[in-house]
Amino acid sequence: MEIIIRKAKKSDYDPLLPLFKQIHELHVSIRPDVYKENSTPVEPELFESQLNDDQQHIFVAEKGQDLVGVIVTEEEEITENSFVKARKVLVIHSLCVAENYRKQGIGQKLTEYVFDFGRHLSVDSIELGVTEKNSSAIEFYKSIGMTTKSRKMELKLN
Repeated sequence: MEIIIRKAKKSDYDPLLPLFKQIHELHVSIRPDVYKENSTPVEPELFESQLNDDQQHIFVAEKGQDLVGVIVTEEEEITENSFVKARKVLVIHSLCVAENYRKQGIGQKLTEYVFDFGRHLSVDSIELGVTEKNSSAIEFYKSIGMTTKSRKMELKLN
């Protein structure tokens, strides 16, 4: 069965909630000092506001009647100053493929769609953050041509 990538719509909220939970639970398991357990990590109002924001774009992967993946992005303008050049970036905030559909090329289809979308928007780059302990995500992003731009480090005091 073919995978269709399309813009998310309001009625996608309920079928997407399990995917949002998967992403959030992964973050909680890796960094319980940062992320709170929450059975509804994306409230309906937040989802709707993202859909209505011209700078945010949510795309879903559909297989038959099932939503099997989601990618959440946002356009970001970097203003030129004495330190950096002006740039337009498309930030990937989250990407999730339903567990029972992984390793079937769905994540790659979603990211390729977003890469093409970014080209259409004439962005300078597509960027994302990934936790250092999520080695499978890092390997996936490397496999689709992404490289490490910078590294965020911390010293925990509490």
